[in-house]
Amino acid sequence: MSSKIAMIGAGFVGAAASYAIALSGITSDLVLIDVLKEKAMGEALDIGHTLQFIKDMKIRSGDMDEISDADIIVITAGTARKPGETRLDLLKRNVGILRNSIIPEMKKHYKDSIILVVANPVDILAYFTQKDMGLPTGKVISSGTNLDTMRLVYRLSEVMGVSTKSITAYILGEHGESAFAAWSSANVAGRKLSGELKEFGVTFDDASKDQIMVDVKNGGASIIKNKGATYYGIGVSIVAICRGILFDEKVVLPVGTMMDGLYGVTDVNVSMPSVIGRRGVEKVVDIGLSDAEAALFRKSADVLKQSIKEVLEA
Repeated sequence: MSSKIAMIGAGFVGAAASYAIALSGITSDLVLIDVLKEKAMGEALDIGHTLQFIKDMKIRSGDMDEISDADIIVITAGTARKPGETRLDLLKRNVGILRNSIIPEMKKHYKDSIILVVANPVDILAYFTQKDMGLPTGKVISSGTNLDTMRLVYRLSEVMGVSTKSITAYILGEHGESAFAAWSSANVAGRKLSGELKEFGVTFDDASKDQIMVDVKNGGASIIKNKGATYYGIGVSIVAICRGILFDEKVVLPVGTMMDGLYGVTDVNVSMPSVIGRRGVEKVVDIGLSDAEAALFRKSADVLKQSIKEVLEA
């Protein structure tokens, strides 16, 4: 199947995602776009040299006009999060880059692509992308809490001694400080992660769940402290979302999309489990949050709305 992905941003995340896309073989055409043209050219050439041993495809650098026939546009361009800095600290800088540089150029060439926003603060940038581009709900997706969920499942796998593939659990809400685990629906082999699970030698009480969430939330900061940036995890997260779109998989992933009343939340891009297919986010899945989790979801949405308000009032 012929398909094309345009990667806007060839920094750590854009390059790692492009390499992961090449290894996965999910597309036949990948173009890297960056204001630093030499950087995009070098990354494309480096990845291109691997083609002898992976699926043959076109990999190159290009300009913004390349988005016109792309199936998916992935936006990774933006300034990096610094050690000790929250994603929301990036707000004013990266919203400015998006609204003043990237979106005006996209408008010149955009036709009908699905737009996947990855740069942080991802939910807020996705919100402004959808509003400024004037696109319907589902056409603009934020990578949201998909990476956070990957980290949660990885940590649960360590704690329980089972494969990540046997665990279903979600981090929802904002991709940031107000994110929360939907423990009421988390399970392994159909067993709810609550109370004592003797066969796994663990007890999921409030204290253990809180510690797991601390580990998950500190995961990105720990990586940044030790190696300066995170990019492999988000690269694979991007592949999973793009695969769902290109192959119309109808896979359920916790990504961000504009809410329209679920749990009383409207007009904000925030993560819930969502069906991903050729049309982008095709359906948001209500997994039956507990009352406490629903309150956390609304609180997380309010955090994002406050940040959006600050940008609009700046």
